[in-house]
Amino acid sequence: MKRDITIAAEVRTSRGKNEARRTRKAGQIPAVLYGAFQDPVNIVVNPREIVKITHSSTGYNTIFNLAIQGGETTPVMVVDQQVDPLRGNLLHADFKRIDLSKRIRVTVPVHTAGEAKGVKVQGGLLEVITRAIEIECLPDEIPEGFTIDVTELMIGQSKRASDVALSGSMKLIGAPDTVIAHAVALRAEEVVAAPEAAVVAPVAGAAAEPEVIKKGKKEEEAPAEEKEKGKKK
Repeated sequence: MKRDITIAAEVRTSRGKNEARRTRKAGQIPAVLYGAFQDPVNIVVNPREIVKITHSSTGYNTIFNLAIQGGETTPVMVVDQQVDPLRGNLLHADFKRIDLSKRIRVTVPVHTAGEAKGVKVQGGLLEVITRAIEIECLPDEIPEGFTIDVTELMIGQSKRASDVALSGSMKLIGAPDTVIAHAVALRAEEVVAAPEAAVVAPVAGAAAEPEVIKKGKKEEEAPAEEKEKGKKK
């Protein structure tokens, strides 16, 4: 989505780890601009301005203007970034030039709306499987996100990528049968009969056990009776 935002940048003349540290200490970060069959340009930008864009509602799909001091001003997108794993602050960013007249591929989030009948009426569960789809469209037509209605979903039914409503120049790139969300039965209900079956087995075994014990006692009692007869003789 094209936004009326302009970020200032300066050409970075020197490179290396030491120079990158000095740049960050000065409140800037190193970055690179490339794409549109033009030479890449090493630049420095204000990281706070970039974070505002990547954390906005349109995120990485935001198209904004990058104005290089003494150079070009061009529409760009943030296509990559390096973040400090401990502090979480932005360390480096990659920008790509965008030709507003050519289609581009983007990943757009998909949200669900409504309460599925499979949950409300049948007591099932709604599982969200895919939260974004890939589409191709003109830069000015990149949507902020898609919303798909799951109200009519019964247990065993699903909403797929092909059910997402596209408009204008939008074209689905991913597999159309990709499941976005589906209603399923609760797994706990499927195993209710298992404990009842387990109770039957010990009862049957308990009935057979005394019979074996009785036979054993009779066999043990037989020699004792023979001994008594021997004493009488």
